[in-house]
Amino acid sequence: MTDTRTYLRGLPVFAGELPRFDPGEAPDRPDTLFVAWLTAAVGAGVREPHAMTLSTVGADGVPNARILILKNVDRDGWQFAVHAASPKGRDLSRHPAAALTFHWPEQARQVRVRGTVRPEPADRSAADFLARPPGSRAEASLGRQSRPLADRETLDRAVEQARERIGNEPGYVVAEWTLCTLAATEVEFWQGDKERKHTRLRYARTGSGWMRELLWP
Repeated sequence: MTDTRTYLRGLPVFAGELPRFDPGEAPDRPDTLFVAWLTAAVGAGVREPHAMTLSTVGADGVPNARILILKNVDRDGWQFAVHAASPKGRDLSRHPAAALTFHWPEQARQVRVRGTVRPEPADRSAADFLARPPGSRAEASLGRQSRPLADRETLDRAVEQARERIGNEPGYVVAEWTLCTLAATEVEFWQGDKERKHTRLRYARTGSGWMRELLWP
């Protein structure tokens, strides 16, 4: 391949039949519409539709982004978990605000969520940690995320030791494990269109609830 630009422009987008979205029928609350879109994505066979991009602001003022799994969404906000000593945990401690991005390409849909982030009480964070599979708890208990790693064998040994501890102490909880809630101030629902006349519906929080408005593509 010698011309990447031509190659990329030749890749298909918005293939297949796209779902219908009428903003006039949207509910009053964004969390209600989000759950409806999420379940529609599951029904359409979208892989890992609860995966999302979490964007935070680093100490240097530059955005940081990574993929996480959504834990819950309700009237209070969107929930995810972090290790307090991880880069994202430190970012949120310094600047407790973030953005979430969901992308369901099979349906040409995106959801963008922005708002402030608060830690949940320790008991809820502990319950979230204990609900993880043993292997996930073992890795999370290491507390070394994003640090330099000498070799794969070092990782394997550390995880095996952590597995043994969790096996011996099934109620063990990492104190730094933190369940977070993003209280949205703005949520945008984006429905792609083959002719690029995309439908964008934005919810903006007001003092009394939510305001809805259409945006230009």
